[in-house]
Amino acid sequence: MINAPDFFEAIDRIPESVFVMHEKNEFRLPQHSHHKGQLIYIEGGVAYIHLVEKTLIIPARHYVWIPKEVKHFIEMHRSVVIISLYFYADDDDDHPFFNKGGIYPINTLLMQMLSYTVKWEGDVLPGDKAFPFLAGIKNVLPEISRKALPIALPTTENERMQPVIKYISNHVFDPLTLTSVSKETGFSERTLTRLFRQTMNISFLQYFKLLRMIKAIEMMLQTDKSMSEIAYTLGYNNLSAFSNIFYQLTLTRPSEFAKQLQL
Repeated sequence: MINAPDFFEAIDRIPESVFVMHEKNEFRLPQHSHHKGQLIYIEGGVAYIHLVEKTLIIPARHYVWIPKEVKHFIEMHRSVVIISLYFYADDDDDHPFFNKGGIYPINTLLMQMLSYTVKWEGDVLPGDKAFPFLAGIKNVLPEISRKALPIALPTTENERMQPVIKYISNHVFDPLTLTSVSKETGFSERTLTRLFRQTMNISFLQYFKLLRMIKAIEMMLQTDKSMSEIAYTLGYNNLSAFSNIFYQLTLTRPSEFAKQLQL
């Protein structure tokens, strides 16, 4: 079991180090930030990075870069393998990549390098034999991290929106409309439209589409359903309609995305 205060202190205790962590169990740390940039790689399931204003889904065989000082917490709904590398930040301004963050599909080079880090745990200091190797991982990231996964679900702490978000999440496979959600949650359509725009800068329909695509990615990873079965489960009348919306939100066809997950 991770002791959160001690863990956070350990990460930032030596600013010039690379802190290495391999975690093979489900865990959820409270919202936090650290003075180091964080590289996270997920294998074997789906994880979520909850930021202040949005939630990022990290599919298997993808990695995420979280810039220093960005508040977040990680959530996993099933046991996965997670590799986290926390890097010194004194050179972060040398490339814009390190200050913007993003989710990217992993390539063979980075996967092999990350797999090799299983040899280490905790702080690796300048002067240690392992340090140049870990520094090499950081140095290569701007070159290989070209195509970010453009899918993020907005979140809000607005109390009035919480039952709405919960209702939509619990009925994501139903043919929801603004009218039906308004009736079930006690808001007028006009009020609900305004709340979505004001609290999450997105329409109800855009939010519902995003949530469905996230569920689609989960099913690609966690079930044996065909792409047509996933489309119908999510309420689409045909595969083409599902594929077009998936492409609009991810810039990748669902069949191509599924193949990337299996490489």
